[in-house]
Amino acid sequence: MSKPLAGRGVVITRPGGEAQRLAALICDAGGAPLLYPAIEILDAPDPRVLDGVVDRLDHFDLAIFVSPSAVDKAMTRIAARRILPAALRCAAIGPGGVRSLKRFGVNDVIAPEGRYDSESLLASSYMQNVQGLRMVIFRGDGGRELLGDTLAARGASVEYATCYRRGKPAWAAEALIQAWQRNSIAAVIVTSSEGLRNFCDRIGAAGQMWLRKTLLIVSHPRIAAAARELGMASVVESEAGDEALVRTLVRQVSA
Repeated sequence: MSKPLAGRGVVITRPGGEAQRLAALICDAGGAPLLYPAIEILDAPDPRVLDGVVDRLDHFDLAIFVSPSAVDKAMTRIAARRILPAALRCAAIGPGGVRSLKRFGVNDVIAPEGRYDSESLLASSYMQNVQGLRMVIFRGDGGRELLGDTLAARGASVEYATCYRRGKPAWAAEALIQAWQRNSIAAVIVTSSEGLRNFCDRIGAAGQMWLRKTLLIVSHPRIAAAARELGMASVVESEAGDEALVRTLVRQVSA
């Protein structure tokens, strides 16, 4: 069996709960995944506010989950309090969110094809004629307002529900820098601009020196632009999704 990543260390910066499948695919290709999450997913700052939205789910036509973490946090809370309304449609940004919803028994999910971001979801056929629809967007604290603002401008009634907050993990960078010094790291995978900034802060000046010379696989043009602004010399954009990231990684290290 071909192992195109044999002997290659690959750093994954996704939150811990979202990294396992990508790590397994890298292992299948012979690589050695190194898990250094750049974002920690924490509980919502005030779960009572989230519970209030959960208790009113019958009032919405569509629930949008912006990430797998949003699915896990929101659906866990929902399952603890009630049954998901049968008439409520669900939407996710990408395949990770779709898979997470399926784990909770939600199989009919609206999701974009191709690129996985808010712009692509907004371009999907379902999101065109939304006049009068009532929508709730489950997300982390903060984040872009594009999705909600655009849907509201199209005539939908939109409410945000914060179901988690982001923190900076507290891992030490020494072992990672030592791996760089041994030339054991072939690439770093980054799937959010915030994660890239946190990762740079965590590894410090010494680690950033190595990172600038390392192949950086990113899942969106916005992340690529942020990486280049930070001086990264080898930035490669990939389609989002675990399989696409690994295909891009294999293609780059095999070139």
